[in-house]
Amino acid sequence: MTVFIDGPRVPPARGGRPDALVILLHGYGSNGADLISLAPMWAQQMPGAAFVAPNGVAPVPQAPGGYQWFALSHPDPQLLEQGARLSALSLDRFIDRELEKYGLDESRLALVGFSQGTMMALHVGVRRARPAAAILGYSGVLVGGSRLKEEMQAKPPILLVHGDQDDTIPITAMFESAEMLAASGHGACWHISYGVPHGIGPDGLELGGAFLAANLKPRSLAAAR
Repeated sequence: MTVFIDGPRVPPARGGRPDALVILLHGYGSNGADLISLAPMWAQQMPGAAFVAPNGVAPVPQAPGGYQWFALSHPDPQLLEQGARLSALSLDRFIDRELEKYGLDESRLALVGFSQGTMMALHVGVRRARPAAAILGYSGVLVGGSRLKEEMQAKPPILLVHGDQDDTIPITAMFESAEMLAASGHGACWHISYGVPHGIGPDGLELGGAFLAANLKPRSLAAAR
């Protein structure tokens, strides 16, 4: 069963039709309005990119205005995988709809996640038939790694960023995620944000923006290099 999802948007800084699409996936109990705040920080590096931050598939009752991609009542890896797998149906449908809307393909798409949103970005991004231009994951973890080798269809560039003071999802999760990707025949770059808890530090914002801009370089400029 798929759920129709949508959320706030920021059009290209230069105006006109976008030449790239950045989809921002929020964490548990948050919403698209929170994560779309990243768009103005990166817009000048990617003036042709449109940004959209859909709300998760279900509200969180104890967090007014907050959404979730799946329930986090228990940290059991199998339950996390099951939840990501179910929500992937709705997220894949959303991605397809957005790409069609702007006349773009996956080579012009970047997925950015925070916490639970990173779980979704990684789960969906490597299982789509065509690779995205980039996946950027903050303070998250790869779920469903045990079956990833058999299910992986795409190998987009991946950057994982994690704070070393994260008490919600410990930094060890970043290393475990990178190891699972490597064991499945892919890989990821990673960065430690020192002194940063469960959040995004200034260094992570800067590095993430540069990573997205490099991988979403307009085709004409990329061809000239």
